[in-house]
Amino acid sequence: MKALQNHLILYDADCPMCKAYTKAFTRSGMLGDEGRASYQDMPVAVCPLVDRQRAVNEIALVDTQTGEVSYGVESLFKVIGNSFPVFKPLFGFGPFVWLMKKVYAFISYNRRVIIPAAHDVQGIQPSFRLGYRLIYLVFTWLVVGSILTVYAHHLTPLVPLGDPLREYYICGGQVLFQGIVISLYSPAKRWEYLGNMMTISLAGALLLLPVLLLAKFVALTPIICTLCFLAVAGLMFLEHIRRTKLMQLGWLLTMSWVVYRLLLLIVILN
Repeated sequence: MKALQNHLILYDADCPMCKAYTKAFTRSGMLGDEGRASYQDMPVAVCPLVDRQRAVNEIALVDTQTGEVSYGVESLFKVIGNSFPVFKPLFGFGPFVWLMKKVYAFISYNRRVIIPAAHDVQGIQPSFRLGYRLIYLVFTWLVVGSILTVYAHHLTPLVPLGDPLREYYICGGQVLFQGIVISLYSPAKRWEYLGNMMTISLAGALLLLPVLLLAKFVALTPIICTLCFLAVAGLMFLEHIRRTKLMQLGWLLTMSWVVYRLLLLIVILN
């Protein structure tokens, strides 16, 4: 594999995803051993070349010989295309580049709610784009609703089936209910909290997929599926506590999150 020499990629040290894939570049030999550094600790010689705020939003790749800087998907395409030339025509195809830029922005502008930093982050923060946050909320709502709609059939007769769109109503209602609570309690953190909350819901739904897959080959009783669902709900509760602490939010949000689910359970069972 051909390494891209004399280049330095600048990643977000507070983003586990960024750390993981840039480390994969160096370990696989796509970049040199010294080919990555965090933008929080970028070399002094590189600082004047880089638009720092843009580097926070879009990962930067610096040519240390010419001073040329590329950002976002162009940085990734440059690294990958150097090691795998077969992809270069694709990386030069306009519609594909446009689509990948949108996908990259969708992930980048939501990365701090997908995987939050485990400590108080100092310095320049990624820009907030309301449009991308709203798209993220809608995307997670649709994915969670679709998975839970399928899973609901495995809970009967312990949990009766309802309207075909019931799980979408429940998930959307959660956003509205918690949105009102956070708006009254801490409006400045409204979109950060809702993004984290829907990430928890998405993670919980994805944890149910192995059960759905297993159910295609093994006859799982409703009680087993219900116990699996409750176990996932317990993990979601713990993760909700962890994330609200990271956001420096009190117990009110966690209690309202629990209250909403208890009210739903009462309504569904009755």
